Amino acid sequence: MKKYLTICILAMSFGLLSSCGEYQRVLKTHDASMKFEYAKKWYEEGKYSQAASVLSEILSTFRGKERAEETLYLLGMCNFYNKDYPTAGTYLHTYYTRYPKGKYAEESHFYAGKSYYLDSPDVQLDQSETIQAIEELTSFLEYYPQSELVGDVQKMIFELQDKLALKQLQNAQLYYNLGTYMGNNFQSAIIVSQNALKNYPYSIYKEQFDMLILKSRFKEAELSVAEKQPERYRQVIDNYYSFINTYPESKFTAEANNIFKIASKHVND
Repeated sequence: MKKYLTICILAMSFGLLSSCGEYQRVLKTHDASMKFEYAKKWYEEGKYSQAASVLSEILSTFRGKERAEETLYLLGMCNFYNKDYPTAGTYLHTYYTRYPKGKYAEESHFYAGKSYYLDSPDVQLDQSETIQAIEELTSFLEYYPQSELVGDVQKMIFELQDKLALKQLQNAQLYYNLGTYMGNNFQSAIIVSQNALKNYPYSIYKEQFDMLILKSRFKEAELSVAEKQPERYRQVIDNYYSFINTYPESKFTAEANNIFKIASKHVND
């Protein structure tokens, strides 16, 4: 048994050394065609780091030649599978821009968008990459409206839009929480919420935006001078009816009803 294990370990070690030796040998050669063939073989074997290293070296060598197109595509995909999404997105975007009718144009366009989608940061951070991802994926839908990938692309776009909507919801909630600190922050909460509803009408946070608008208008009315209160409470009531009709089974119904009850007393007095 020990002899068998020793043989296995030696075989594995030899295989690794052989693989490393092969890689080093390919790196040292000046034959770009040979490097390309090995890089393609490694790509197919899932050895993306090795393939990417060689492909990035020969990319400029093949510029303007027949293999340039496939080299660029494979390099982009190697980086995608290595989870280096910013680099993958850049190479794949370059591919379909440079070869709009190329063999891998549709696939490159899709994976460029998916790369930026996967690189989208946490909602607390700057969302420039998220916006870039939406633009890239929207561009794919414009180029390939009949693609089998449309469903996947739309799903990614909705997820990214919801992330942007959530960031706006957090901003609006912050304004609401600030209240009258250094100004009328309730009005700011309303404006942010309304803009978000306009920009992301199908967001999963739509109900929360509408409820925040209702609450903010109620606070504005509550803190208004006496002569402005009746008009502002009427506006609260209008918002209430709109909310209840839109969300008849809302989890905020009890809170909305309480706002309506108070507002109604001020209007009827």
